[in-house]
Amino acid sequence: MKIHEYQAKALMEARGIPVPHGVMATTVDEAVAAVRQLSESSGSPVVVVKSQIHAGGRGKGRFKEYPELGGVNVVLDGIEGGVEAAEARVRELATWMLGSTLVTIQTGDEGRVVTRLYIEQGIEIATELYLSVLLDRSTSRNIVMASTEGGTEIEVVAHETPERIIKIEIDPAFGLTDFQARGIAYKLELEGDALKNGVKFLKDLTAFAIEMDTDLVEINPLVVTTDGQVIALDGKISFEANALYRHPEVAALRDEAEEDAAELAATEHGLSFIKLDGSIGCMVNGAGLAMATMDIIQFVGGDPANFLDVGGGADKDQIVAAFKIITEDPNVKGIFINIFGGIMRCDIIANGVVAAIEEVGLQVPLVVRLEGTNVELGKQIIDESGLNVVSAADMRDGAVKIVELAE
Repeated sequence: MKIHEYQAKALMEARGIPVPHGVMATTVDEAVAAVRQLSESSGSPVVVVKSQIHAGGRGKGRFKEYPELGGVNVVLDGIEGGVEAAEARVRELATWMLGSTLVTIQTGDEGRVVTRLYIEQGIEIATELYLSVLLDRSTSRNIVMASTEGGTEIEVVAHETPERIIKIEIDPAFGLTDFQARGIAYKLELEGDALKNGVKFLKDLTAFAIEMDTDLVEINPLVVTTDGQVIALDGKISFEANALYRHPEVAALRDEAEEDAAELAATEHGLSFIKLDGSIGCMVNGAGLAMATMDIIQFVGGDPANFLDVGGGADKDQIVAAFKIITEDPNVKGIFINIFGGIMRCDIIANGVVAAIEEVGLQVPLVVRLEGTNVELGKQIIDESGLNVVSAADMRDGAVKIVELAE
């Protein structure tokens, strides 16, 4: 589960991790009022107006309606014109940004509509760094990644200058140790007060990641100020969804408007669904079978449009819901239902498929492969339904047939 930058910074600040002061705004008037509030607290009328969407690359992104305007804008008008000039510029920016569609490298061409802004105090930056704590699922341990190349996408750094990336694995029994934190700080070329503050920042951030069950905490850039402070100028956090029951305060931060509608619908029905970019819709039972099904579709020349696992105990209503979710994707040109009935009975799947087609119709080819418990009854139900459904002898046969029919 992802959260917005302003939410991430509030969580970090509550645990003593330094962040700039900021105010979230959903209206133009709220954005303008934040300027004076931040000016009084920081002593500077310089502010930054940041779009709040669940996607990276906002600074380099552009609005569809205003191609010359980025998703993050520094307001320097107050340096010469005072707070009034800064307020006027923020009013102008907020009027353009709120309700407009921001396109970044992570949103795709469709972009995301901006409904929230974060007005943040300006910071005098001496150095920009990169820092993240991410969960390595192969080892079930958190890893600290850091680099002196702050403000640059870490993928670019890894490709062009991989030697500049620092990686340290955290032992869950000890957390990030003092010597590990100092070692990272030295490699980030921190000195004096910045070294001391950097070590504390590293220790606090890794402790936060462990406490909050995060998948990723990314700060890009992490900045060193002219007076040696170390501050999170940006903040991206995603949480392990299976651990949210331990953090109800985090679950309450969920912004469903930023999530895929199909994935939300699947969650409501107890289904596991991930939208992909292909044209072959997949309905299977079991994550392993889902992966194998997507692999075989690609092997025979197709591209899966989704990962959809109905699980081992799905009922008829869940099958209907799953079928609706797949067919509502305009990119789907064919559907492959691949069921191995161990716990899941093939007749339940068959009844669900028939009910779903009768309710929502069938506009694309459908191939069904059933095997396992009550397989003969399941096939009989589909055969006697009179529906235009193609049966498959095995998984490869089904994949070949649906790719050919979809083309």
